[in-house]
Parts: sequence; C-alpha cells; structure tokens
Amino acid sequence: MTSTRRRNDEFLPPALFKFDHLERSVQEHLKKVYGTLSISMIAAGVGAYVHLFTGLMRASFITSLASIGLMIWLALTHHSKETQMKRMAIFTGFTFFSGMSLGPVMDWVIDIDPSIISTAFMATTVIFVSFSLAALYNTDRTFLYMGGFLMSGLSWLMLLGLMNIFFQSQMIWDLYLHVGLLIFCAFVLYDTQLIIERKRNGDDDFIWHSVDLFLDFINIFRKLMIILGKKEKKKE
Repeated sequence: MTSTRRRNDEFLPPALFKFDHLERSVQEHLKKVYGTLSISMIAAGVGAYVHLFTGLMRASFITSLASIGLMIWLALTHHSKETQMKRMAIFTGFTFFSGMSLGPVMDWVIDIDPSIISTAFMATTVIFVSFSLAALYNTDRTFLYMGGFLMSGLSWLMLLGLMNIFFQSQMIWDLYLHVGLLIFCAFVLYDTQLIIERKRNGDDDFIWHSVDLFLDFINIFRKLMIILGKKEKKKE
C-alpha cells in the first residue's frame, strides 16, 4: 500500500507549481496568458534575428512607429471569439517589431561581447519567473497596492530620461538604468496579480494581458543588456 502511494506520488507535479489557492478559471486563463507570452517571445526573437542577420529590414523610426501603431490597434480592437485570430495576428506583429527595436542595442552589445545577449536573456528569464511565482503564491494581493507608486516612479523615470537628453550626465544615465530595472521587476509582481484580479472581475482578454507581461520582460532585458555592456566596456 505504501509503495503504491509512493509510485503514484512520483507522477504528481512538483509542489512548486501547484496553485490550489487560485480558482480553476483563473488557472486556465493564466495558461492562455503564458502560452500567448511564449508566442510573443518567439516573434520578438524572429524580429531581432531579421535585424541582426538579414538585410530584409532593420530597426528604425518606422519600425518603432509600427510597433506602437499595432499596440494601439490591438487595444482598440474589441476582444471576442470572432476577433481572436485577428487580434493574435496584430499581437504577433507588435511583438515582432518590438523585438526588432532591440536591434541597435544588440549591435552595440555584440561589438563589446556577444555572450552578453545570452547572459542578459537568462538573467531576465530567472528574474521574470521568480517574480511571477512570488506574485502567484501571494494570497494577500499585497503587490496590487504598488500600482500608484510604480506609475509615479515610471513618470519620474521618463522625466529623468528627458532631462538627460540636455544634461548628458553619466550619473543620471546610470540612475535611469538601475532604477528603471528595479521598477520593471516590480511591475512583474504588480501585473501578474492584476491579471488575476481582472480575470476574477470578468476580464478574460488574455491577449492584452500578455502585452503587459511582454513589455515587462522586454524592458528588463533591454536594461540588463545595457548595464552588462557598460560593465564589460569598463573592464576593457
């Protein structure tokens, strides 16, 4: 009897990935969100590849404009079963051009040390997964209270970036990078819990919910590449 129970336990998923405190509908919604997020990572990777290794298209003001335009189009397109495939296509296009927009940063990093890209990607993945799990296991909705603070911090960060256009200060730039990294890490906590609460309140737009997490991931990745690139350049 004991041996049979042990054999059965071997086939059970690790406790780390059990979310019994979340409703079944929320769990199903999260599967769709993270599945869509996986598609966005592939599309962004293809976009970056096109910039780096083909002559078909390169990151420019036009591609950045295309990314913003597609995100606005996605936001304005009503979520329904009839529009799901259309919105998924728009979302894929948005993530493709967003990945391409990383091209200039990647060009700069490759000139310093190509391995920085893989290091930054692995570090971003570890940060993203760790913070996502922390948010999923938090049952007190603690991270939802960070919303006002994070929006305020993001506004100050944008102001800091604009100021540095005129001052060209290395200290301001370093502050912008490191504070920005912390803010977007915190956004992973906030956005993950916000998705759960939105689903509980009847919002099942998993494609748009994936946009929030995708932007968190891409911003963390970009800032880590720059920070690691700057450190490696100082060593040289």
